[in-house]
Amino acid sequence: MKLDPARIAGYRNFGTKLWNATRFAQMNGMAHDPAFHPEGVRLAVNRWILTELGRACATVTDAISAYRFNDAAGAAYKFVWNQLCDWYLELLKPVFMGDNEADKKEAQATLAFVLDETFKLLHPFMPFMTEELWSLTAPEGVSRPTLLCHAGWPIPAFSDTDAADDINWLVDLVSGIRSVRAEMNVPASAQAPLVAVGANAVTKDRLSRHDAAIKRLARVTDISLADEAPKAAAQIVAGEATMCLPLGSLIDLDAERARLAKEIAKIDAELARINGKLSNERFVANAKEEVVAAERERHGELTAEAEKINLALSRLANG
Repeated sequence: MKLDPARIAGYRNFGTKLWNATRFAQMNGMAHDPAFHPEGVRLAVNRWILTELGRACATVTDAISAYRFNDAAGAAYKFVWNQLCDWYLELLKPVFMGDNEADKKEAQATLAFVLDETFKLLHPFMPFMTEELWSLTAPEGVSRPTLLCHAGWPIPAFSDTDAADDINWLVDLVSGIRSVRAEMNVPASAQAPLVAVGANAVTKDRLSRHDAAIKRLARVTDISLADEAPKAAAQIVAGEATMCLPLGSLIDLDAERARLAKEIAKIDAELARINGKLSNERFVANAKEEVVAAERERHGELTAEAEKINLALSRLANG
């Protein structure tokens, strides 16, 4: 496999992400609790990350046991970057800034536990940084009883499917809204209402419980229920419900349609050029292997981009 410099840059970014996550935890008073047991955790967000940690541990362990080291590294990477850093730390901010000391103490202890297990999980792939972080995050006034390389391998022993489903629903919803906003070129500072169509009792309960998080993370002004989708609204499927984001007051719909149509025309022209090359047997036979591979990779990227733009155009069709 060729070594791409961009891959090295990506791993450097991952190391920075992990380091910054640890600094965030320290700044917010993470504290090791000798009596900590995952089963005693109350907050759904903490039970969610502990469940996802257990799933990641199981996946990484199985992959290493089967000598699928790339799969093991990928699973660890996904857990740390997406679930731990991008979402768990973000969802903890209101807890750390709030006045409920019991919730804050639980979050601090859970975060300390999750980071410890994460360092163990990553140690086979990045031993030097994780060993350093293991030392730097020792309980206050106490040195670690062992080096990280001698610590026991994490064993998945906790699972709460309901909490995991609940928070993963929130993550998927906010991610969907953010994607739509980016596709539609909605200004980052703009806020919009969210309309839920066809929501069942479970979804209504989730919308109510996660009201503050949805508004903060997705830049939503208010959340309402309806029987039909409003006009000029982007639609996101969330389980049985359709979440609608009215766009009429946020963007110039005609100008956005024109912009997207122009982008599609440019992509179609580039795809036609690449198709002409790849369908030419002489080009495929005589060109360098890496040149042909680059053209095929570019074709895949443009096809995916065209699908996204066509989806955005379809979302504007009812405006």
